[in-house]
Formats: sequence, C-alpha cells, structure tokens
Amino acid sequence: MFVHPGIDPVAIHLGPLSVHWYGLMYLVGFVGAWWLLLYRTGNMTAPWGRQEVGDLVFYAVIGVIAGGRLGYILFYNPAYYFSHPIEIFYVWTGGMSFHGGLLGVIIAMAWFGRMTGRGFFAVADFVAPVVPVGLGAGRIGNFINQELWGRVTDGPWGVVFPAGGPLPRHPSQLYEAGLEGVVLFVLLWWYSSKPRARGAVSGLFLVLYSMFRFLVEFVREPDAHLGFLAFEWLTMGQLLSVPMFLFGAWLMFRKPALAN
Repeated sequence: MFVHPGIDPVAIHLGPLSVHWYGLMYLVGFVGAWWLLLYRTGNMTAPWGRQEVGDLVFYAVIGVIAGGRLGYILFYNPAYYFSHPIEIFYVWTGGMSFHGGLLGVIIAMAWFGRMTGRGFFAVADFVAPVVPVGLGAGRIGNFINQELWGRVTDGPWGVVFPAGGPLPRHPSQLYEAGLEGVVLFVLLWWYSSKPRARGAVSGLFLVLYSMFRFLVEFVREPDAHLGFLAFEWLTMGQLLSVPMFLFGAWLMFRKPALAN
C-alpha cells in the first residue's frame, strides 16, 4: 500500500498567477505530439511542411480543449455546470472528457483536411500515432490532482488518496497512463511504420483505446453523480467506448479504397 505524495496541484506560483500541473501535462502532450509529427513527416512519401504541422497542432489544441471541456460538461455533469456557468472555464481544475476531446479533434482534422485538400483520413492517420503522448500526460495530471481514482482494493499496489478517503484504491490514472499512453503509443507507432490502408491506423487507435478504457473502467470509481448506468457495472466511459470500438473495427476491416 502507498500513500499519495500529496503533490501541490499548482506547479509554479508567480504572484497572482498559478501554473497548474494539469495544464503543464497538456503542454507536454502538445509539444511532444508536435515534435513526433515533425519526426514522422520525414519518413513519409508525401511529407508535410513544418508550418503545416504547426497549423495542424494549433487546430488540434483548440479541438482538444473545447471538445474535452464541453464533452465533460454534457456527458458527465450538465446539471452542475448549467447552474455554475462560470466554472465551465475553470479547465485548470480538471474535468475533461476524452470522448468529447476526440470529437473536437475530429472536427478540427476534418476542417484542416478540407482546407489543405489532404482529406480527413490522411490527416487522422498522420495524427493518431502521437495522440497517446497527450493521453499519458493527461492521466499523470489526473493522478497529481487526485481525481478519477480507482475503486477500493486490498492489493499491495493500492494507493491512499486523501481526497478519496482512508482506504487504498486502484491507481486507475496510472493504469490508463500505461495502457493509453505507453502501450497504445508503441503499438500505433509500430503499426503505422508500414504502409496501411487509408483509415486503418485511425481504426486501430479507436479499437485499442476503447478496449483499454473499457477494461480499466472495471476498477475505476464511477462518477459519484452518475454511478453505474446499467447492470451494476456499466459506466459512462464504457458506454461511450462501444461506438468507438465498432467504428474502429469497421475502419480496419472494410475493403480499402486507397492505401497510404
């Protein structure tokens, strides 16, 4: 059993300005993704320009933040935020939905693909292998913030989160950082290193992420205001992952019309 180190959610105090670890983790994810995209483009038959990559990351940042926040508000706690509208903008306190962020990025990539003439899946397949960098960093931010912890466990790896009570819990944030961050990155990077059918890399991302998320939800504490949606085990995270898996599987196994 371990006790959460009680890291101050604020990384840097600069007078009235506070820089939160959660925000820094997002910065790490975006910078890491930008660097890896620049690295990837050097190995492609139709390389991207440095400015083009920078523009893509800019649109993705807007999609992640706007979509992630709106997704959390609409999927997980609409009543609270509709009665406290000013807190919609308190993104540094946490409260971001991956599924909402994914929708935001999809919209951003569709817009970018149309503007550049590359097409949606050409952009999506280019971006998908670097997304786990941001996912892993974000889960570390959740761990520092003592949020989204797991259910009570008697395992020796259990962590006592003071914000979650005196009992040891699954460090589900770290499970997700390992699966959605490290494992997903390695598999996608390897898979995308060879020419694949258009949409296949995006499909593998959706399939693997939804599987990892679905599994971790079995040991992650459901949101208190939502609880289980059905069967005494189905959570909102699992419900939202089902269409991701089905669409990803369709992308991977459909007859391709165009290859990378």
